Amino acid sequence: MMGFDRTPGRALHFAAHSHHPWPDASFGGHEAAWLDAARLLDRKWDHVFAEVIPAAQAHVARVLHLPDPKTIAFGPNTHSFVVRLLSCFPADRPVRVLTTSSEFMSFARQIARSEEDGSAVVTRVATGPFDTFEARFAEAAAKDDYDLVFFSQVFFDSGFAVHDPAKIVAAVRKPETFIVIDGYHAFMAVPVDVSAIAKRVFYLAGGYKYAMAGEGCCFLHCPPGYGARPRDTGWYAGFEALEGGAAGVGYAKDGSRFLGATFDVSALYRFNAVQDWLESESRSVGQMLEHVRGLERAFLDALDKTKAPIASSMLVVPDETHRGRFLAFRTPRAGEIVEKLLAKNIITDSRGDRLRIGFGIYHTKDDALRLSEALRKF
Repeated sequence: MMGFDRTPGRALHFAAHSHHPWPDASFGGHEAAWLDAARLLDRKWDHVFAEVIPAAQAHVARVLHLPDPKTIAFGPNTHSFVVRLLSCFPADRPVRVLTTSSEFMSFARQIARSEEDGSAVVTRVATGPFDTFEARFAEAAAKDDYDLVFFSQVFFDSGFAVHDPAKIVAAVRKPETFIVIDGYHAFMAVPVDVSAIAKRVFYLAGGYKYAMAGEGCCFLHCPPGYGARPRDTGWYAGFEALEGGAAGVGYAKDGSRFLGATFDVSALYRFNAVQDWLESESRSVGQMLEHVRGLERAFLDALDKTKAPIASSMLVVPDETHRGRFLAFRTPRAGEIVEKLLAKNIITDSRGDRLRIGFGIYHTKDDALRLSEALRKF
């Protein structure tokens, strides 16, 4: 099924919230990118724009239930899209931003730097306590006239999943306010349906994590009418007009208005190959999530039956119906546990006092039990 090396002595990988071993299918995609480049030379880009990108757009639209695949732009990382989104706002005043205390660094670092130099005024809502987050964030969104409302669908530092993004979207008063949902820990991890809000929100995610395609395949769903002319713009945003000689800087009306410049397209080939493989195996996001849930339950049950430095009582989000596809344990020993497991060739990671453990479709119940046994021997 997967190219996951189970040779004795090889690492056990439980950082599936961060990086997945690439499926065998991805090799064929990567190889196809090389072969097309060698065969087509400069004409490669005609093929990429005519075949590869539309195929990738169709896969994303299918997973997210988007009505129009052409609203999707691809780029090498999510940070490039964050910068491009910020460039849509007037440069003569600070951007007024509502966000949370738990955004990933691709946004959090950039907006903090903008805040430092006075180009952004930022209001942050704490994600905890989780049971009131959606109501508190929606209330904050309704209180003021923000330029940008930005929040994650699943938070990277806890795994907490927003149950009803549409409720937050409905609370935003100004129709011209940009609403951006960071779906990096939701895309291909949990079932996502943004069809009801597709005309109102930007949706930002990528193929690095749960989509198992590796680096370089990030995307932005761009709702019609929002961000018509980003100041941060690359020549691909005007790709169709390259030979037209039109005056001024032109932009497409579909998602390609948010494209940047030349990038390595091999990630798109890998993404398409992996998605094609998943479809051929009839592996839906929901089915993959249920497989992981079964492993989580087996792991937690075994963990609670033994003496270990973590237990299910330490989960930041104990209710799996409000959790993404990884476990986060709150413990002051998080970093120490990561290092001790690494010494046993077992890979996990931590963020502050939170130990993160993620299972993937390449794991078996035996893998989950081996991890609990390794923790028992601390």
